[in-house]
This record gives sequence, structure tokens and C-alpha cells, in this order.
Amino acid sequence: MNSFRSLAAAVWIAAIVAPAVAQQKAPVETRLEARRVDVAADGKESFSPAEAAKPGDVLEYTATYRNTTDSPIRNLEATLPIPPQTELVAGSIRPANAKASLDAIRFADMPLKRKAIRDGREVEEAVALSEYRALRWYPGALAPNQLLTFTARVRVIDDRSPATKGGGK
Repeated sequence: MNSFRSLAAAVWIAAIVAPAVAQQKAPVETRLEARRVDVAADGKESFSPAEAAKPGDVLEYTATYRNTTDSPIRNLEATLPIPPQTELVAGSIRPANAKASLDAIRFADMPLKRKAIRDGREVEEAVALSEYRALRWYPGALAPNQLLTFTARVRVIDDRSPATKGGGK
């Protein structure tokens, strides 16, 4: 069942990006790819289709934006959704200057933090990477025919397992 839910998460991401791709002559062509990261015994990485995934699998998402016009596109906001039942893999974001969101609406610098009450005092604590739901980059202008690529990895988690609660710690 987890494989099915992970596949559904990948389809969910594709559905968010698809409207931008489906527009005829859209000024910005957007493509999202997902692939499973396989690590051999010698540490070398290879990739395979991410059609199904199970808890523990690492998936790499790549969002590519291309300006299809002869004029610069200004104020581009490149967004990469993070599906439910996954947690962001620390250090995997390329380029590293992304902002993150818990709701895909409000974005802030990483690590995301929240206020909590501990021992009767208000403290600021880091939000678990499993709660991140989107990344966003602000590359500024996208030159005519320019292509920009943004990448991040997530680990599929089993949200029913106590071992996966509080991921990213």
C-alpha cells in the first residue's frame, strides 16, 4: 500500500506542474521529473524510474524551467512541491538558496522554525524536514531560451511508524 501512496504522491506533483506544460505557447515551459536514487555497495549512485516507491527509498525531483520567448521573463518563482509521506533529505537542494514552506503558500529561509512551550518557557525550535511541503527559488530574470534546473531529494517515510516521526532530526 505504501508503494501505491508514494506513486500517488509522484502523480500529485506531476498534476501541479502539468497545467504549466499543457498551455500552448506558454512563455515558461515547466518539466518535472522524478527518479529513484539507487546506491551500489561501492557508494556509486544510479537512477531508476520512480513509478513506485516504498518507505526508505530516496527520490530525486528535478524541476526544469525554460523561457520559450524572445524576451526575459522577470520575477520567476520556481516551485518544487514535496509530496506527503516524504521528508526532505538535508543537503540535497540544488541550488542551495531555496526557501521552504509548510503549506506551499508562505515561504521562509531554512531551517524553518516555530515557537513552542518547553518547561514553561517559549522557545524556538526547528521544524522537522518531514513537515516541509514545498521549496521555492527566486532566480530573478529568465533570459530568452534560458533553461534553469532545480533539484531536491526526498525520502519516502511510513507515517504510521513511530521511527519516522520527527524526521530530519
